[in-house]
Amino acid sequence: MKQERETLFLSALEQNRQKLYRICSIYSEDDEDSKDLFQEVLIQIWKSMPSFRGKSSMSTWMFRVALNVCLRFKSKYSKNQNRFTRLNSVTISNFKTEENNNEDSEKLKALRICIKKLNKGDKAIVALYLEGLAYKEISSIVGLSENHIAVKIKRIKSKLFNCINKVL
Repeated sequence: MKQERETLFLSALEQNRQKLYRICSIYSEDDEDSKDLFQEVLIQIWKSMPSFRGKSSMSTWMFRVALNVCLRFKSKYSKNQNRFTRLNSVTISNFKTEENNNEDSEKLKALRICIKKLNKGDKAIVALYLEGLAYKEISSIVGLSENHIAVKIKRIKSKLFNCINKVL
C-alpha cells in the first residue's frame, strides 16, 4: 500500500513538477519563496494522497491541492507583510541573451508582473490556463462552470493585454 502510494506520487510528480512550480512562482515574491512554496505543496500533496478518490485525474487533483496551498500562503504572507521588512535577494546570471531573447524576456517579465496584480481567483484561473489545462479541468479545480471559466479567461486576457501594454 505505501509502496503503491509512493510510486503513484513519484510518477505524478514527474509529470507535473514544472507546472506545479510555475503555479507556485505566480503566488510568490521571488525565487526563494517559490522554492519554499513548492516544497510545501509537495508535502501537502503527499499528506493528502490517502484522500485522493480518483474522481478526477491525479494531475487535476494535484493542481487543486497546489492552488489551495498557494492561496493559504498568500493569505498568511499578506497578513505578516506589515510586520517584516523584505530584503530582495540578489540573483546573478551567467547566461548571455541575444536581443530577441531579451525582448521575449521583457515580455515575460511584464506578463509575470501583470499576473501578480490579478485577484486570487483570476490568478488561479490564468495559472491553470497557461499550463494548458482544458476549461473542463479548470472548472473542476476552481469550482466554476466551464462557461464561467471561458468568460473569465476572456476578461483576464483583456486585463493582461492592457496591463502588459502599460508596463512595456
